[in-house]
Amino acid sequence: MGKIVIKKTSNDGYHFTIVANNGQVVGVSQTYKSLRSAKTGIESVKRNRNSYIEDQTVPDFEELGFPKWQIFKDAAGDFRFRLLAMNGEIVLAASEGYSRKESAIKGLDSVRNNLEELNIVGPEE
Repeated sequence: MGKIVIKKTSNDGYHFTIVANNGQVVGVSQTYKSLRSAKTGIESVKRNRNSYIEDQTVPDFEELGFPKWQIFKDAAGDFRFRLLAMNGEIVLAASEGYSRKESAIKGLDSVRNNLEELNIVGPEE
């Protein structure tokens, strides 16, 4: 894994991305109103990284409480992952869809297992 990059958005908000060593963006956050909120979002991802995985691609899946990871199929039929915080808000989502569920799970595990080692780069307060 590479780094967590915080950027200012065009509407004066902030979001962060998780970037792998090869430069590929593997996860994106929601947009936050302030830099401090974006940093709090990063801490939420780190704190909740070991949450259970709810696999919404299987019939009659068991709905888990928050926080949780979700594996799901998007409108294009691709597999994706996302992390929902204790309040139910999405704090991190896959930046792209995967053609195979196993690949989405591998991407989720890579994010989960490498978060603590990532340096945060971006604007300062």
